[in-house]
Amino acid sequence: MNFEKKLLKRFYLLGTVFLFILFFYKCGFNDDSISNSPKEPDYIPKIKYGYDLNKFKIVNKKIRSGDTFGAILESEGIDYPEVYNILEKTNNQVNTRKLVVGKSYKLFYTKDSVIKPYAMIYERDVSSYWKIQFRDSIYGETIKKPIKIATLQGSGVIKSSLYETMLDSGLNDQLTYYLSDIYAWTINFFKLQKGDRFKVIYTEKFVDDSISLGIEEVIAAYFEHKGKGLYAFKFESDTKKGIIDYFDENAKNLRRAFLKSPVKFSRISSRYNLKRRIAYYGNKIRPHKGTDFAAAVGTPIMATANGTVIKSSYSRGNGNYVTIKHNNIYKTQYLHMKKRKVKRGQNVKQGDIIGWVGMTGNTSGPHVCYRFWKYGKQVDPFKQKLPQAKPISKKLKTEYISLMSPVKDELDCVPFEPGFLKNIVAQNFEINKK
Repeated sequence: MNFEKKLLKRFYLLGTVFLFILFFYKCGFNDDSISNSPKEPDYIPKIKYGYDLNKFKIVNKKIRSGDTFGAILESEGIDYPEVYNILEKTNNQVNTRKLVVGKSYKLFYTKDSVIKPYAMIYERDVSSYWKIQFRDSIYGETIKKPIKIATLQGSGVIKSSLYETMLDSGLNDQLTYYLSDIYAWTINFFKLQKGDRFKVIYTEKFVDDSISLGIEEVIAAYFEHKGKGLYAFKFESDTKKGIIDYFDENAKNLRRAFLKSPVKFSRISSRYNLKRRIAYYGNKIRPHKGTDFAAAVGTPIMATANGTVIKSSYSRGNGNYVTIKHNNIYKTQYLHMKKRKVKRGQNVKQGDIIGWVGMTGNTSGPHVCYRFWKYGKQVDPFKQKLPQAKPISKKLKTEYISLMSPVKDELDCVPFEPGFLKNIVAQNFEINKK
């Protein structure tokens, strides 16, 4: 009996120990922190350009004058037959003949006994690069970096010029052009006053989260000039022709009966100026009675208003040009076209394509010279009190107001303090007719 009691007692103790171990295991008391043996740290790869940077030695270099792709590889110990093989296999994938002096490139070396580079990364520009792999599998590819479009808010108070205010406020100076374009018919930006102020909601393109590729569009703006405020909200008023206008809070069009520009996505390279002096001609006065809009060759040129084509011809100075009579008061002309699309006697509507930007006639670069007549006299269209543009329909007005209202609320909340810049990527208040 004593033997049986001892045996039962031993089983009881063993069972207790087992239950104790099981309890600690289930409740997490088996953590490595109570162990004397050190825990192996988790390996974290560092991926960039499609490679784990932890596994390579990377050498940064720059293209020097006289460098060629083949010469660079040979200087790194790659024999000519191997260089030739690499060139043959990557010829249709990357253009190794266009190396730019001063551009950066990286050579990747594996952390082993091989001293020859494993791959090369060449930074073509801020938005793309090409890479060539020399070993394992030889290939080349051009890679475009992902572009992030951020919706931003900004504001400023004028102290001197609009451009300097943009810089002082930490904003992209391209906004100067965009605001000047939006308010071209309503505000004279050459006569801004100290204390004038603005706020704006816009989108900007970025790569690598911080490198700007430029402004994409202005969604909404408010400009206060001489104590009078003027709203501007983007809205596509004609989906067929892709005409985008800016309207105020009451759906009143900010433009006049004429489009501000005969080309989209352009900039004014030379304004109407009767006192223009040119150094080439001994600094003599050579009046410029047109407004030049710089744009790439082939950019469509639009009729700025409804009218009838009265000339579609070519001359030595004007190159290919088109003249449109809009009524008994106004007439416009478009010079230096690559090609004309319309014929004399043809009726055109505002926004119709009448030709394409070129460099015909007397011109030093691709642009369209836009000329404007009022009562038979050439004038600066931006200084004319032109009739209002045709208002939007009641149906579109209802749609516009519903889209504009939340944007206006957001714009009203933007303070005027200089330097204010808020990223609102999570919210996109773009006004655009679907």
